Amino acid sequence: MRIPRPLTSGPSAFIPEKEILEATPVDMHTNLLLLVGDYSSSGQLNHLTQVMGLHPQYLESFLRCQFYLLRIDGPLPQHYRHYIAIMAAARHQCSFLVNMHVHEFLQIGMCLEWLNGLDFAPQRLRNLNEINKILAHRPWLITKEHIQKLVKTGENSWSLAELVHAVVLLAHFHALASFVFGSGINPEVDADASNRFQDVALNNFCVCDLANDNNLEEFLLPGMVDSVSELEALMGRMKRLQEEEEEASQEEMATRFEKEKEESLLVASGAFEDEIVPVSNVSRFVSDPTFGYQDFARRGEDNLPTFRAQDFSWDDHGFSLVNRLYSDIGHMLDEKFRTVSNLTYYNMATHEDIDTTMLRRALFNYVHCMFGIKYDDYDYGEVNQLLERSLKVYIKTVTCYPERTTRRMYDSYWRQFRHSEKVHVNLLLMEARMQAELLYALRAITHYMT
Repeated sequence: MRIPRPLTSGPSAFIPEKEILEATPVDMHTNLLLLVGDYSSSGQLNHLTQVMGLHPQYLESFLRCQFYLLRIDGPLPQHYRHYIAIMAAARHQCSFLVNMHVHEFLQIGMCLEWLNGLDFAPQRLRNLNEINKILAHRPWLITKEHIQKLVKTGENSWSLAELVHAVVLLAHFHALASFVFGSGINPEVDADASNRFQDVALNNFCVCDLANDNNLEEFLLPGMVDSVSELEALMGRMKRLQEEEEEASQEEMATRFEKEKEESLLVASGAFEDEIVPVSNVSRFVSDPTFGYQDFARRGEDNLPTFRAQDFSWDDHGFSLVNRLYSDIGHMLDEKFRTVSNLTYYNMATHEDIDTTMLRRALFNYVHCMFGIKYDDYDYGEVNQLLERSLKVYIKTVTCYPERTTRRMYDSYWRQFRHSEKVHVNLLLMEARMQAELLYALRAITHYMT
């Protein structure tokens, strides 16, 4: 196996370092350093923070929430928190995050034998394997029985408060792995590489080839249109949708949701026939490595019932439950969700004074649609109008199997847009994925409690 090397210098393999530096003037860079000083143990700007720092308003909300999850007094001890982060990131073979939290675990300096792999961790942590893999790949399968099994296992049982803390950590780092791969975050250059884990090889090609997309050329871009006309066409569709006066009926909107859900089956379905075979040391933290994403709606099978957001939503149910069991984390998460949903600079590529609310909502709701979550008051016809196929391929890959994301996928959509706008897309995908996982897990906890 070849050892992967960063494809470019700087924080990202997808974004030229010069563009990140130009987008971060000296005063903003100073503010980022102050932020990291407040909310990071290292006090250094790592590659992830530099890329996320293209959106400093969101970064502050993110760092504050992550700091609370990992550092502030809570149900779980700190070494448990970092080990759960390692377990979550390892589900997607995300060596960047695994390395980061192995380093944090070493800094704590206790139970170091756990770093030899899951077999060396206590049974209580190993009991999280089942919900870790389900939340990471098929969160709709989680039930109150999974919760009951964890809360009633004798000496290895979890309290509900501890379990909520663990679930939020798992969802946070599953989603963060999506951002890391979706933004092409390069490994940190570390003089002491003795405890570092190498990236995974995918099928018969290596992650060091992902910028070149070996074997994927024919699949992704059968006919690319001129990027300028692509942008104008998107803006035209947005304008027409905003001007539409006649609202679709509830029946029509339900039909459009089912159509969008079924069409998501066709997105990226033929690109990767083989399973990923974990070959890196990260796999020592993975149980049942062949368990991966499967479409919520599968052809030829009895489909699971749709998750209706009106029956269990973040605003009306998830927020209060998580806040009750793990004090204040609900406020932190809610601020983060709202920040990313409302984040806008009122521009699209070179066009200014543009209302992008509709586009941001389509991105968020498409992720939830792939996870079987339906909003009765949303017209899913907007998703089909606003998100072209190359963008849907990218969204599904980043959200459902992020370790397969490539430079070509990243480059294939919105080619007139700034890199910061694509990073904004990744923030929306990350938070939509995290919220979807939390909705399924918190609903299961609610069913267990009642």
